[in-house]
Amino acid sequence: MIFELKETKNAETLFGGWQETMIWSCLQGVMGRIWTDALDEPASAMAVLGDFCFLAGRPNRELVLYESEEDRREFRIMVPRDERWARLIEACHGTRAKKVTRYAIKKEPEVFDRALLRRIVEGLPEGYQLQKIEETLFRRCREIPWCRDWVAQYEDYSMYQRYGLGAVILKDGEPVSGASSYSGYQGGIEIEIDTREDYQRRGLALICGAKLILMCLERGWYPGWDAQNLGSAALAEKLGYHVDRAYEAYEVVQEGRSYCHFQNRL
Repeated sequence: MIFELKETKNAETLFGGWQETMIWSCLQGVMGRIWTDALDEPASAMAVLGDFCFLAGRPNRELVLYESEEDRREFRIMVPRDERWARLIEACHGTRAKKVTRYAIKKEPEVFDRALLRRIVEGLPEGYQLQKIEETLFRRCREIPWCRDWVAQYEDYSMYQRYGLGAVILKDGEPVSGASSYSGYQGGIEIEIDTREDYQRRGLALICGAKLILMCLERGWYPGWDAQNLGSAALAEKLGYHVDRAYEAYEVVQEGRSYCHFQNRL
């Protein structure tokens, strides 16, 4: 049997030392959920936030296969704590699970060069506007599929004001690039950066990233970054981050769906 853990401190040991802000969001009860095999002394746990699932403790087949109605998605990114969990994901999901390499970025609060970041922001090309995500823009982003993840994990704008932050570049009044908080926790955010396909390779993502980092530093927040690929890792390094390590994750599609259906969103 699988239980939703409300006393999240009971899972802290299982996730101990895992430097992942989305896990911190779940443990703090800010957003996301933690599912376990027991309420008082769990041996296995799964932290779920948005598309992401983090598996820790003793490998548990029921947890790997579990999906609540609230968390049901056509696509999930499952991150195993160790090789035992990885083998179990492969056994449970077979060809629907594609192993991928992601890149963990070091958590270094004092690493950022504010002067450099300001110079990057000042490079905004003529004809573009750089704006903070306020309520009107928050609602607009929720309606646009390619940039919905900037705000999708927040129940409403009030929650975003408390745990979120974002900067968007507009062209002719429409969002074309932006950096926002995929998720938030007490003390920081997890950065999500996207650029509309027809505006890519113009340096806009770099400008948005620099602006959001500066905004976080002004609040005393840490801007967490986890790189989906080498391109994302390279962008992070331009902003002052350092790659910690490569790690394996699994992109899992719902039964009956083809993996290629999701290629454009990855």
